[in-house]
Amino acid sequence: MAKILIIDDEERLRGLLARIIGLEGYDVAQAGDCAAGLKMLERYDPDVVLCDVKLPDGNGVEMVGQIKAAAPAAEVILLTAYGNIPDGVQAIKNGAFDYITKGDDNNKILPLLSRAAEKAGMQRRLARIDSKLSAEHSFDRIIGKSEAMRQAVELARKVAATDASVLLTGETGTGKEVFAQAIHHASPRAKGAFVAVNCSAFSKDLLESELFGHRAGSFTGATKDKKGLFEEADKGTLLLDEIGEMPVELQAKLLRVLESGEFIKVGETRPTKTDVRIIAATNRDLRKEIAAGNFREDLYFRLSVFCICLPSLRERRGDIPEYIRFFAAHFADKMGRRIERIDDAYIAALQRYTWQGNVRELRNVVERSLIMAEGNALTADCLSPEFRTSKSAEAAVDSLALNDLERSHILKVLETTHGNKAEAARLLGIGIATLYRKLESYGVK
Repeated sequence: MAKILIIDDEERLRGLLARIIGLEGYDVAQAGDCAAGLKMLERYDPDVVLCDVKLPDGNGVEMVGQIKAAAPAAEVILLTAYGNIPDGVQAIKNGAFDYITKGDDNNKILPLLSRAAEKAGMQRRLARIDSKLSAEHSFDRIIGKSEAMRQAVELARKVAATDASVLLTGETGTGKEVFAQAIHHASPRAKGAFVAVNCSAFSKDLLESELFGHRAGSFTGATKDKKGLFEEADKGTLLLDEIGEMPVELQAKLLRVLESGEFIKVGETRPTKTDVRIIAATNRDLRKEIAAGNFREDLYFRLSVFCICLPSLRERRGDIPEYIRFFAAHFADKMGRRIERIDDAYIAALQRYTWQGNVRELRNVVERSLIMAEGNALTADCLSPEFRTSKSAEAAVDSLALNDLERSHILKVLETTHGNKAEAARLLGIGIATLYRKLESYGVK
């Protein structure tokens, strides 16, 4: 039931309006002047305010701003005995939903109330969604109490309040997108869109179209105009994931956007303005890529205004039990299961593992464990044989070079997926192009 507040010093008219509106099923409160109306706002929290323009202690047109400040979701309809265009225009500028004349427009009040109440309800629902999203992506939801993770979170909190570009580095699966989301939702741009694109998932031409958009007819298959991600993210944040995979030709166009705040759509000649905060993420050493001629040094300096290196899971094994409990609860809820116990042997086995895929790989392992679990407990028997070996992670690292470990792990995952490279890339948390490149270097087709 929508709540309506009537502010009018004419008691008889106010009472009549209250009865009419109440009969339509609305909850109605009344106030006789500005001061009483503002006090009522605090405890009543109305959806719609019907406010007279001429009040004993103020002017309704000027009061609109105060009402919106005290109750942002409320819509304001102004009532006046003598309507005039300048007041009406100013009322709308101040944020009023509408401005109507008493008597002549009485038949408009109920339909107008219905539309205003519907809009207020939608605003409240959007506010709840925004609040839920902010809570889900807050820094407080980032798992890990290790010193390395605490420092990374502290740096991210500091830069979130600014509009500086951020470069997130670290191995695949360390949570770079999670950090990017948290930075966005803690920033002044939180009400804008958060848009993410994986630069390794597209060819050069497709990535250019994705980022900047195109005009119909600009290339084969472009049957209609398309907005690019820079337009979609306007006033918000754009995450360029795996920026190290971006073709050099496109890097120059990205640099132009960062320097001028303008870009040119495919097939157009006129620039389009944009206001976007850039967060870039990579698992590559961009300085080595610069030396190899694969990455522009000037772009690197524009992106790396503020760098945050995310620690690998191997560097913070003490955080693994917390991740296990979180993922177990998450997947148990999705599967309609109950996990009442997680054995110490299960946790110890996962703490010994090398975790080349980091948190993303751990997440997949816990999900698989729940599928394998017979009862309401996670035990070492739920794990694949490589996790149940008595060999410690340190011994495994000593016995193999890091490249050999990576090769062995990728081939095992590929064997698990029966050669399905797309599924293997998903489980490994890397782009399909990255997987193909690694397999080529191993001489595997």
